[in-house]
Amino acid sequence: MTRTTLVAVCVCASVITAAPALAVEGRASDPSARQLADDAKKELLDATSLHITVANRSDTGRDVRTPARFDLRLDEDGNCAGSLRMGVGGANGGTVDLVKRGDEVWMKPDSTFWKTQVGGGAGDLAAQLFDGKYVHGTTDDEMLKSFADTCDLDAFRAQLDDGSAHAAQQKLSKGAETEVDGVGVVPLTGSDKGSTITMYITTDAPHRLVKATEKGSTENLTMTLTDYDKPVPSATPPASESVDISKLNDVNRNETPPQA
Repeated sequence: MTRTTLVAVCVCASVITAAPALAVEGRASDPSARQLADDAKKELLDATSLHITVANRSDTGRDVRTPARFDLRLDEDGNCAGSLRMGVGGANGGTVDLVKRGDEVWMKPDSTFWKTQVGGGAGDLAAQLFDGKYVHGTTDDEMLKSFADTCDLDAFRAQLDDGSAHAAQQKLSKGAETEVDGVGVVPLTGSDKGSTITMYITTDAPHRLVKATEKGSTENLTMTLTDYDKPVPSATPPASESVDISKLNDVNRNETPPQA
């Protein structure tokens, strides 16, 4: 799941990586197009925190384990707060709320998540035992760590640099100024392996990437980036709403939940 989440974000962002080296078409032949992309990349790399949402409406078949949407506020210290909804292609894999502060992690899955992601009697039992509760532990736990890795802003920024060589071969075309959520933006459009990638960068300084889309025969991803440098909420779930992760590890996968 962590890999899929990062891919959903980074595919949209990859074209911006080597902006100064890009070949430019059409209206993007003026220096301002290169400067827009270069400034937007710098703003991303310098951001101390971000609010990232990704909607995955790709037509790749039903899959309950792939995130269809995630909405996370994260910072360079690894803190985050938000939620994920699992399941693409019409599949319902449930939702999970996620909070991370330091090395502590809280996750609150709904009953559908437990039943589809854990499965069998153990999934049904977990849905009963932890109904409405956060599972709490640290990143020493493998399951919690796999979710907490999604909060890694540095990993997101590393993907920008990793895409440089590939992005340098792409071409961008600058479109007419438009608006995203009432903010003036300039769209920069490129292509990659049959998909069209469009980045929307704010017209006014500081020039920031606020939206990116990827659309192809099967791909349909939308990413939004807001709240640059705005602190991640520091509130954590109270002990009364939390269950230690060890309780989940004690669940017998072959156990059958009691009948009502």
